[in-house]
Amino acid sequence: MHAQSQINATEWLATAGLRPTRQRVCLADLLVGDGQDRHVTAESLFEACADSGEKVSLATVYNTLKAFCDAGLMREITVDGSKSYFDTNMSDHPHFYWEDTAALSDAPSEQLKIMQLPDAPEGAEIAKVDVVIRLRRT
Repeated sequence: MHAQSQINATEWLATAGLRPTRQRVCLADLLVGDGQDRHVTAESLFEACADSGEKVSLATVYNTLKAFCDAGLMREITVDGSKSYFDTNMSDHPHFYWEDTAALSDAPSEQLKIMQLPDAPEGAEIAKVDVVIRLRRT
């Protein structure tokens, strides 16, 4: 994991102009409170929140993660077209997806070389490129 500068949850929300509701502050603290980047699913964040003693519904967790992504605080990485992970590291970087544990982790971006992308179809532009490298333990 790559360390961020230490930032508290309320400051993190303020950088994106989000109102610091009780639920947002709780979830933001779990995501960035220790200065480490996170790859979470809505379910894993919901469980972490429940373990902390905070009452937040799973629907609220989903809505809050979407708001964080829309505000540019996080990005969503989709695996298999259905499983979504949310990443607090906003830099361009590839990911390893561990098939046996369904975990997502950062891959070394300095080792990835993309020489050329295909041209976007007429009337479209490439918004971003997500690289997910699937791993199976041997």
